[in-house]
Amino acid sequence: MSNYLLDTNHASPLVTLHHPLRQRVLAAVAAGDTFAIAVPALTETLYGISTTPRGIYNRIVWAQLAPQIMGYIPDVADATDAADLQIRLRKQGRQLATVDALIAVTALRYDLILLTTDKDFLAVPNLRLENWRAD
Repeated sequence: MSNYLLDTNHASPLVTLHHPLRQRVLAAVAAGDTFAIAVPALTETLYGISTTPRGIYNRIVWAQLAPQIMGYIPDVADATDAADLQIRLRKQGRQLATVDALIAVTALRYDLILLTTDKDFLAVPNLRLENWRAD
């Protein structure tokens, strides 16, 4: 059993009923894997799926999926850790957006595998990454 954290690029396709990623996630849930999303990524996801011509439909589909996806709310310690992570990476010549830093520290704090296509996360030490959209 594995525990995953969804980045926006892995969460938003879940509202498309025949998308291969949706099918893979649902199969993994049925097999006992767990999925979560950090509130900053949830905000990005809800905004993105809502601003398309199918926005209302997408929100309905998301609401049906939501009970199967745990939500993590960053706290003060996460904010501090995210800022410190950004500072360390900046000193190495790397940039990590604030939302991405919050997502990364959430994955690290709860020992989750981050599902993402975003290569900026490669610079984060000890962060376990998978890209299910590349398969």
